[in-house]
Amino acid sequence: MLILHIMVGRGMGGAETYSADIMLSLHERGVDQRVVMFREAPRYGEITRAGIKVFPEVLDKPFRFLQRRSLRRVLEREKPDIVHCWMRRAASIMPRGYEEKTIGWFGGYYDPRHFRSCRHFIGVTPDIVNHMTKNGVPRDIAHYVPTFPEVKEEPPVERSSLNTPEGAFVALALSRLHPKKGLDILLRAAHKLPGVYVWLAGEGPLRRELEALTRKLGMSDRVRFLGWRTDRGALLRAADVCVLPSRYEPFGTVILEAWAAGTPFVACKSAGPAATVTHEKNGLLVEIDNAEDLAAAIMRVRGDGELRKRLIAEGRKAYISGYTRESVTEKMVDVYKRILQGE
Repeated sequence: MLILHIMVGRGMGGAETYSADIMLSLHERGVDQRVVMFREAPRYGEITRAGIKVFPEVLDKPFRFLQRRSLRRVLEREKPDIVHCWMRRAASIMPRGYEEKTIGWFGGYYDPRHFRSCRHFIGVTPDIVNHMTKNGVPRDIAHYVPTFPEVKEEPPVERSSLNTPEGAFVALALSRLHPKKGLDILLRAAHKLPGVYVWLAGEGPLRRELEALTRKLGMSDRVRFLGWRTDRGALLRAADVCVLPSRYEPFGTVILEAWAAGTPFVACKSAGPAATVTHEKNGLLVEIDNAEDLAAAIMRVRGDGELRKRLIAEGRKAYISGYTRESVTEKMVDVYKRILQGE
């Protein structure tokens, strides 16, 4: 079984991160793979060092029609059994004639019409799979495979290294700095909670605006902009609560990361958290764009030791039950096999 992955992304977003994680996990399992990705992609070196053959020259071409032509040459030479297109842009460079063996991956509520080059589909939540079928994708070619968190077994980061007192209560957000992520609401919530420090781990177009809001709220002494981090496990284990205040979030692998690391989780009721988290059991859910509700939820985690223990224990159970690296990799392999067998 030879799988060709296409990832047309240069950033450190959720799809780019997870696609590399599953490629490496499949490689460890012995699955033969090829990858089309940018040389500048943050995980490019990691993929190549693992011994997976990469074809960056496809994306070196300046126009889509040239990328498509270059990709066809790779397909004709490598003869993959399955082509796995990670999101719409990857599907857009697929040449004609390979539809029957091509998968379109949905990390959100995309329009299936943009995946005409794909005959099979994978969604990361049951609700996204339902969205596919409601928009014309036959149920038998719409597959559910969740993501898994890649949280390293590493000790908590030293708080002093992030200019944070040891005894402070820390709320961590692992997120791109983008308007849809609701990080302004987290800052406004923390403003109502004296003594609560906020760690924002990520980069994005909203950084200057969020820094300005931090100054306006008089919180520069307890908000830390950490940039992109590769020590997510260390950050999670050093924080007191992980917060996902997104206005729009089709899934949110950070949910699983918090569960795996043993960090209490709080989120706004965007689609992914609402469908994944059981309120009061393995996380707390609050209304979108409501700083008061978010502040109250953080205060509950801060002040209620029994609640903290329950959120941590039940989150760990949920992670073990269906989101480990091993179980998700097995599910992906099973989908590949069923496609090859014509099921």
